[in-house]
Amino acid sequence: MPEQNSPTQEPASAPFDRLPLSPAVLANLGQLGYLNMTPIQAASLPISLDGHDLIAQAKTGSGKTAAFGLPVLANLNVLRFGVQAMVLCPTRELADQVTQELRRLARCEDNIKILALVGGSPMRPQMISLEHGAHIVVGTPGRIMDHLQRGSLDLEALNTLVLDEADRMLDMGFYGEIFAIAKLCPKKRQTLLFSATFPAEIGELSKRFMHQPQEVKLTELHASDKIRQRFYQVEKDQRLQAVALLLNHFRPVSTLAFCNTRQQCRDLLQVLRQQGFYALALHGELEQRERDQVLIQFANRSCSVLVATDVAARGLDIDKLEAVINVDVTPDPEVYIHRIGRTGRVDQDGWALSLASENQMKRVDAIAKEIGTEVEWHPLDELEAASKKPLLPPMATLQILGGRKEKIRPGDVLGALTGEAGFTSAQVGKITVTETTTYVAVDRRIAHEAQRRLAEGKVKGKTVKVRILEVTGDAQPREAVPAVRRRDR
Repeated sequence: MPEQNSPTQEPASAPFDRLPLSPAVLANLGQLGYLNMTPIQAASLPISLDGHDLIAQAKTGSGKTAAFGLPVLANLNVLRFGVQAMVLCPTRELADQVTQELRRLARCEDNIKILALVGGSPMRPQMISLEHGAHIVVGTPGRIMDHLQRGSLDLEALNTLVLDEADRMLDMGFYGEIFAIAKLCPKKRQTLLFSATFPAEIGELSKRFMHQPQEVKLTELHASDKIRQRFYQVEKDQRLQAVALLLNHFRPVSTLAFCNTRQQCRDLLQVLRQQGFYALALHGELEQRERDQVLIQFANRSCSVLVATDVAARGLDIDKLEAVINVDVTPDPEVYIHRIGRTGRVDQDGWALSLASENQMKRVDAIAKEIGTEVEWHPLDELEAASKKPLLPPMATLQILGGRKEKIRPGDVLGALTGEAGFTSAQVGKITVTETTTYVAVDRRIAHEAQRRLAEGKVKGKTVKVRILEVTGDAQPREAVPAVRRRDR
C-alpha cells in the first residue's frame, strides 16, 4: 500500500522560496505570478522534489501542472539532449495545455525542448522533431505507443514519468497502453501520478510500476461557497429547451454544458443555434484543427456556450467560467463534483445548474450524499428571460495566417493593433500563437475594423491574411472571407 500523507484539510498557503528551487526558477515563478503555492503544490512538492514517487489527488485548475512540472525540470540535465521526462495525458487538448505551461515554467533555462506527441496530427513532423532531440515529451498514450513501436521515441535517458488525470485515462480504456509504456521506461526513475478521483484501478496501477509511492489526498476539493448549485426537474422532451431557458434567465458570459452522449451534444447544439446562441460543440469526431479552434474561441470569450461530453472536456482550464450546466445527471457523483468545480474558482462565483428527470432521482440522491448536503430544487416556471436582447459573447476571434514558424509573438500582434491600427490594449484580449496560426481576441464591436486594419497593415514587418472566426448556424465555426488587403510592392 502507498505511504499515506493525507492532510485532513488543505495546507496553508506558503511561498515557493521555501522549496529547494534555484534562484533562476524562483525568479521565473515570480514573473509568472506564482507567488504562493496552491494546496496541491504545498502538499506534493516537498515529496516529489525529495525524489519520492507520488500519487496525488488534484482537480483541474488546482495548479497541478506546476506540481509535477517543477520536479520534472529539477531532474533535467539540460546538456543531455535526450528524452528525460514524459507526461501522459488523456486528451490532445490537455497535452497541448501541459506543453504550453511547461514551456512557461522552463523559460529560466535556455534550450529546453518540449514536444507534444498527440493523435490527430501527422506522424512524420513529430518523428523529425524527435530525431533532432528533445528533453521532455507530452503525449496521449496511443500516440506515444505508436512512436515507441516505430522506434522513433527513445526512453533510455528517461528519469521522470508523469501520469496526468490518470483516472480519465483509465476511463478511456488506456490501462494496457499505460502499463506497456511504463514497462518500457527505465526501472530507476521517479513516477508521479495525478488523478481527480481514486478508483480502485489507480491502486492496482500503482502497485504494478510505482516504487513505495507517497499519497496526497486533499479533503477539500472545491470551494462550495463560491458555487451556487440548483437542480430543476424536467421531462425528457423538455431537457434541451430547458438549457435555453437557463441561459436566458441567468445570462452567463461563458457556460460549459455537459452532455452524457455525443448525440445529445449534437441535438443541444442545434437547439441553441436555432435560438440564436453563439454555441460550439466539442466531441471526438472533430479534426484536430477544428478542436483547437473551438477551444480557443471559448477561452477567448467569443463563444457563449461550449457543449461537450466529459471525455472531450477533460483537462479544460477556462478562466472566468460563469456557469456549468449538467444537461443530464451523471451516474458518478465524483464526476458531478469534477464538472461543477470548473466554475467558482479563485475569487469568482459560479452557477452549477442541473436538469434531472424523475427516473434520475437515485443519481441525485447519490450526489447529495457525496457533497454532504441536500440539493436545492427550483421549478422551471420561475425562469424568465432577463433581457430580450440575444446573449452575445463580448469578444470575437481573429485568425492570422502565421505563427511561431514566422517568429510571430503575442507582443507583435498587440503592437500592430495598439500602434498603427490605433486600438487600445483594453480592446484586445487573449493572444494565442501556434506553429502556423495566431489567434487574437478583440472586442466584438471592433472586430471587422480590426480585421481590416491588420490586413492592410503589417505584423512583424509583413502583410498577413486575417479573417474572423464566425459562429454560424452550422455545427462548427466557419471562417469568414478574408478581408481585401494590399499586396507588398
